[in-house]
Amino acid sequence: MCGRTSCHLPRDVLTRACAYQDRRGQQRLPEWRDPDKYCPSYNKSPQSNSPVLLSRLHFEKDADSSERIIAPMRWGLVPSWFKESDPSKLQFNTTNCRSDTIMEKRSFKCSGAISAHYSPENWEKVWDNWRLLTMAGIFDCWEPPEGGDVLYFFFFFTVDSCKGLSDIHHRMPAILDGEEAVSKWLDFGEVSTQEALKLIHSTENITFHAVSSVVNNSRNNTPECLAPVDLVVKKELKASGSSQRMLQWLATKSPKKEDSKTPQKEESDVPQWSSQFLQKSSVPTKRGTAGLLEQWLKREKEEEPVAKRPYSQ
Repeated sequence: MCGRTSCHLPRDVLTRACAYQDRRGQQRLPEWRDPDKYCPSYNKSPQSNSPVLLSRLHFEKDADSSERIIAPMRWGLVPSWFKESDPSKLQFNTTNCRSDTIMEKRSFKCSGAISAHYSPENWEKVWDNWRLLTMAGIFDCWEPPEGGDVLYFFFFFTVDSCKGLSDIHHRMPAILDGEEAVSKWLDFGEVSTQEALKLIHSTENITFHAVSSVVNNSRNNTPECLAPVDLVVKKELKASGSSQRMLQWLATKSPKKEDSKTPQKEESDVPQWSSQFLQKSSVPTKRGTAGLLEQWLKREKEEEPVAKRPYSQ
């Protein structure tokens, strides 16, 4: 369903964009976990790292569940039964999950922060730009069979598409629409699972536009990946070099001089482009390229000067 996202903001700017109010109503900025793993990109694909918002309580036992951290995580499921040392060798790639199967997942709630033109937000003190597009998801971790660092991964939930997106796809990401929705989804210490599930539904509060096929290649990482394109505009066809030479040859006037005082009568049954190569004759005119070439050579021969005979006494 969703195979590309974008989060190209620098780390400090992204931090300000994720400002929030804690349980005491104080304005705060989330702290980073493994900040060096964050790589801004205009074109994020599955298996790449993306910034994820989650409760600090997941990593610190005595932390306030309303406090948040940002952690770069791998986009895409890595199942616990996978025993290879390299997760990229997975034969399949699960990047999203249907919301109606959420209770079957033994994972933890998180929110993916994707930069996108979505809607204005009232964060003038720390952030006065467009709001991040926050999508509900879950995360978990995978331990390599031979030991090593634990790999954190996440994927999004999907719901039935809203009316505006239904013509594009029948599913859409579960968008957390507003700061209150994000707080309830992340604060698992105070908000029950059943209450949080009420936040998972489609929304019409979203804007979108078509982009070019340059986004299909994940190696392309430029602003062109986000630039709007007009799907109605048709590509102008240009003649090739050989076609242009042929058109120039057809447009060339006959070598024989034309009498401007006696204009030739147009032949209604002869195409306009070929009339200059044809001559009136009682003999039926040959059609096709070979016929035209033969007549042209004949005319050239007739116009050659007659060689003078040597004078003899």
